[in-house]
Amino acid sequence: MELGLNGRKAVIAGGSRGIGKAVALALAREGVDVALSARNADELAGAAREIADATGRKALAIACDVTSREAVEAMIAEAADRLGGLHILVNSAASPGGSPTATGAIDTIVEEDFLKDFDTKYLGALRCARAAIAHMKKAGWGRIINISGGNARTPGNLSGGARNTALVHLSRTLALQFGRDGITVNCIHPGPTRTERTPRLLAERAARLGVTPQEVEQRDYAEGGPRANAIGRMVDAAEVAELVVFLASDRAGAVTGELISPNGGAGSAVYY
Repeated sequence: MELGLNGRKAVIAGGSRGIGKAVALALAREGVDVALSARNADELAGAAREIADATGRKALAIACDVTSREAVEAMIAEAADRLGGLHILVNSAASPGGSPTATGAIDTIVEEDFLKDFDTKYLGALRCARAAIAHMKKAGWGRIINISGGNARTPGNLSGGARNTALVHLSRTLALQFGRDGITVNCIHPGPTRTERTPRLLAERAARLGVTPQEVEQRDYAEGGPRANAIGRMVDAAEVAELVVFLASDRAGAVTGELISPNGGAGSAVYY
């Protein structure tokens, strides 16, 4: 299937690792030139080199803290200038799950950490979108994909639920505001996803339980397990990235303002 992505230009906020890095690699494999943004300049540069070497596409590393409007606007401007335009924005900048002091019982919440989580994920996405939309309107074509998370649908994680739910609202609002400019905006709710940090986390749990990491994962995804889903296994970051690639493509031009959950069919609720 021809996706119409060859020659497009993309910014991936939070592109140095995890889902963001997987998205950048998948887009570059489809012929997209990418600019990766994150706070850790060394890690970012390594990810950009890896993607460029693997795909032959231009991959820029532009360090940026998305809690600063000035830094975001400078990053987007530099990316558009060096890439020769901007068509795609993927917002994936945030700590998975949120700060430990902003996610637990209400009497343990540290408000400053809660607000920092929200400032990074929700306002960070808003800042990036606000700066990128002008370039997309100029091109008459744009795609914004916001990486949210299943905590929006699952009670318990106060910070994760608040910021992820708000990101869904932002996505729908921007879709309605800019659809006639050729810009689509969609949101993704990944569930537990295999990334670079997964082996370490599984090993730590395995050591506490006195079993192997493989046994921990099998128990998690077995029927009745704490992370059970319809496919019986953890979803890989590359699989989430493939969904992003489709939403960023010409083929998804009629899909906007939507929320999609590449979580392996987790949960038992019916959505309509």
